Amino acid sequence: MSQSSINPSPMPIDRLDSLLQRFSVSAQMFHSGPLCGIHDFLEKDLGQLHVIKGGEVQVHHLNKREVISEPSVLFYPRPAHHRFITDKTVGAEMACANVIFNAGVINPIALALPPVVILPLQEIEGAEAILDALFREAFAHLCGRQHVVNRLFEVVIVLILRTLLNRANIDSGMLAGMSHPQLAKAMVAIHTTPQQSWTLEDLAEKAGMSRSQFAAVFRERVGASPIDYLTRYRICVVQDRLRKGEALKSIAMNTGYSGTAALSRAFSAVCGQSPREWKQSQAK
Repeated sequence: MSQSSINPSPMPIDRLDSLLQRFSVSAQMFHSGPLCGIHDFLEKDLGQLHVIKGGEVQVHHLNKREVISEPSVLFYPRPAHHRFITDKTVGAEMACANVIFNAGVINPIALALPPVVILPLQEIEGAEAILDALFREAFAHLCGRQHVVNRLFEVVIVLILRTLLNRANIDSGMLAGMSHPQLAKAMVAIHTTPQQSWTLEDLAEKAGMSRSQFAAVFRERVGASPIDYLTRYRICVVQDRLRKGEALKSIAMNTGYSGTAALSRAFSAVCGQSPREWKQSQAK
């Protein structure tokens, strides 16, 4: 068979790439080693990721108490008070980082996640080598340690997101939609080119579904109609660009609006205030 006659299989879609390109996440380690006794955690405007290598941790959060007795991650994507209680002498061995989602509270990834994600380390897909490297670097005192560990924490976050998508056990919202093999195709199209004039028919075709079936399944899984989701995602992009100081006219051109008036109407309908008012409120 000649090389020209070979038809390569299409590449599977990357459900996270376009989101992470636009709304990135970073991490900054603030603790490594034994954690002994009682510790309270809450950072304004920041999430937190705790990777427990060993030891028992009694966790108080979200008005309940849990005991973590195996190596696990506890991921708080949004600010949330939590208390760890460990043996006051032996403690628990862990590495902890603050998590910064680009665009802050409007980041759609942060908004889509539950208040806390708890996963045993062995359930995080493909993480064994990364976690070994993270613990090795975090507990050593080598040149560039902080920089290396921060990057490894960021990889762990991506692996957590990948695991959640593959497990498909999130009830509703963006991640629930993206865990659906057909809806994901339409959602990735929105995330990749939000400026395109998407119609319900266009998105249903991307998903390989009929118009009515697509609309019904999308609403059931995501909790919004496809066009409402497109509008809200565009507004997230607009807010991010406003925060970065981009002119409203340029933002309108790059997010699928015919002009600043159309953008302002859509923005006000979603946010309850004009783009100018919203930007002023963020500066306070």
